[in-house]
Amino acid sequence: MKHISIKFLAVAALIALASGCTKDFDEINNNPNAPTAVNSGLLLPQIQRDVMNSLMGETWGIGNIVIQHTAKNQFVNEDRYLWGELNGIWNSVFDNMRDVKIIIQQSEANGENNYKAVALIMKSWMFSLATDAYGDIPYSEAISAKEGQNYPKYDSQESIYNGILADLKTASDLLGTSGEVVAGDVIFKGDITKWKKLANSLRVRALLRISRKRDVSADLRAIVDNLANYPVFESNADNALYSYASSAPDQFPLYSSRIGSFNEFRASKTLLDTLKSLGDPRMQIFFRPTPDTENAANPVYAGIPNGLNDVDALQYNGGPQFQSRIGALYYEQAISSTGLTIAKGVIMTYAELQFLLAEAAERGLVSGDAKTYYENGVNGSFAFYGLTTPVDYLPRTNVAYEGSQQEKLSKIGFQKWISLYFQGMEAWYDWRRTGIPALVPGISNQNNNLIPVRFRYPIIEQSLNEASYKEAVQRQGPDDLNSKMWYLN
Repeated sequence: MKHISIKFLAVAALIALASGCTKDFDEINNNPNAPTAVNSGLLLPQIQRDVMNSLMGETWGIGNIVIQHTAKNQFVNEDRYLWGELNGIWNSVFDNMRDVKIIIQQSEANGENNYKAVALIMKSWMFSLATDAYGDIPYSEAISAKEGQNYPKYDSQESIYNGILADLKTASDLLGTSGEVVAGDVIFKGDITKWKKLANSLRVRALLRISRKRDVSADLRAIVDNLANYPVFESNADNALYSYASSAPDQFPLYSSRIGSFNEFRASKTLLDTLKSLGDPRMQIFFRPTPDTENAANPVYAGIPNGLNDVDALQYNGGPQFQSRIGALYYEQAISSTGLTIAKGVIMTYAELQFLLAEAAERGLVSGDAKTYYENGVNGSFAFYGLTTPVDYLPRTNVAYEGSQQEKLSKIGFQKWISLYFQGMEAWYDWRRTGIPALVPGISNQNNNLIPVRFRYPIIEQSLNEASYKEAVQRQGPDDLNSKMWYLN
């Protein structure tokens, strides 16, 4: 009996202890030093930095190459279209979209319309990056796990663009209707007027993007004919840029790259020969002379063709000493005073907007003088690099705004292609729509002699969101590099 009593008392004590602990679980599991909410001004800069750095990485590794601004002389799979998983944009957009959603929810609760508008613009830009890379993606049900939606559907690209355009207009209308200061903004330092211009400039881009599928003239005119309410970029001072710092940890992403990795990338013969033929001084910003002549009295610029096999690429023109490297301002001089003005992350520029408006005017979608827009675009691009347009540049035969409508549209697209050097994936996204310039697939390409038009979906989607993935593939076409997304069909 004595032993039984002792055991009974021990069990009772344990039960009592457990009961007492249970009452304290909530208190014990709450960390008084861990915040349960984060101010929007603290979330915003991390979103901007993460997405921009991911975009810069994908641009360097794939975007510049597929659009034939750069080429590779070693490890040439990317240049031959042997693309594996390219998940940088996908992961960055969906990882950071959670924080964008938090900003939107907090701003709605607090009546902070300026923060909500900035978040809507970031959301629109981020989703445009993803849908432009992959096509149909999760959108309306994305980032809804807390609401019980663990298997979001892939929305059609058409509905995604409808949402993007609606959000950008809402953002433009909201900006300035509340008084809070937008803190933590790395892009415009809280300048509401510039965010409003970005919202409407991005609307112009999005409308031109879908203009082969829909008559967008009324929507474009609603902006261009009403600039008092819907202002757009007016000069390079309005450019939407991520400015990097001269010191760690926020330096230009390539600055800390290994020199060997950086030097695998060389000037594409396609772009370099174009710049040489035009006597275009932007060549000396984009590229440098061949290592063999870099310090010579008569430096030589020489690109290599895209898509060579490993042996031919490394040996082309006599080897790496005779192949132009990428400009120093994008590498070791990126933290110099000049490098800091050029080596930037780009959301959108005044020059791009002017080229878009030139195209729209030439096609009769908006009023205005297409020639003026076009020349503004050329001059804006030169000014972006701290250059003055040579006096004889615009009158040159291959540049002058003259000829048939198709010749004029070709010149617009051609100059835009040059101007978009290392400015995100935009040169590729836009080339797919216009076919300008008429690029030839890489010489030894492994994609049936086709230039890719999209990324494959992340493989993990096939296991974690299989039903939605399969539905998107059935609707859009095979999950390969060549299936055309909605606005390209």
